Amino acid sequence: MYQEERLNKIVDYLKQHGRVSIQDICHFFGVSRDTARRDLLRMEEMGLVIRTHGGAILPKQANKVHEYRERLVRESEEKHRIGAFAASLVNNGDFILMDASTTVQFAAEHLTSTNVVVVTNSIDNVDVLSKKPAVRTYLLGGELHPQHRFLFGQATIDKLRDYQVDKLFLGACSITPDGLFYLNEDDGFVKREMIKRANQIVVLADHTKFGAQMFFRVCGLEAIDLLITDKQPEQAFVEIFQQNNVELLIVSEKGMTEE
Repeated sequence: MYQEERLNKIVDYLKQHGRVSIQDICHFFGVSRDTARRDLLRMEEMGLVIRTHGGAILPKQANKVHEYRERLVRESEEKHRIGAFAASLVNNGDFILMDASTTVQFAAEHLTSTNVVVVTNSIDNVDVLSKKPAVRTYLLGGELHPQHRFLFGQATIDKLRDYQVDKLFLGACSITPDGLFYLNEDDGFVKREMIKRANQIVVLADHTKFGAQMFFRVCGLEAIDLLITDKQPEQAFVEIFQQNNVELLIVSEKGMTEE
């Protein structure tokens, strides 16, 4: 069995039992104690577990996402760089979907292409794009979430089904080997439909999103075409992205690098 398969099964075991010992791993998979320790070390590097004496437990799951305006100023320099680079990928005449994330809002702010059509469920994106005469903006209908400033619900999803676009710019609350996770289920259902409506899925996420534990899974990593971030992730993540054909671009103070 490959290491990645073992790691996934160890995570499944932890979700059911809360903790796992090195002895358990040796027994379940027929591996040595050194191999079991290496597995747990790698999982700790990825943020999937907290190692304990003789084993590991799951990290505490986040149960709160800060309100939108507070998130807008957290890691803002990094988010600006990511957003600016994402905006540079938009061609004149593109049709774009943008979700309601702060990093994606920075992409909207830096957008300079012309004859672009943007569809979004974010009232903040609409405010930014309304100042750009070369961009036609469509705001999806639905119920407003006042703290996180997005529209959601069946009306939002139904309207999304009318569109097919070139690119989706998607934020992330959490990136794990299992995929993209979010705390808000209503937001997640809209993002899941957005993914179905785009030819290219571009995820914008700063380094704090890797390995965080969140509640609702929207998609697996295989759904992502391009991931733009600000720092090199752990090598274990890089390898998993490669296995899932995710192109990784790192936009740091020194410039852009590709993995």
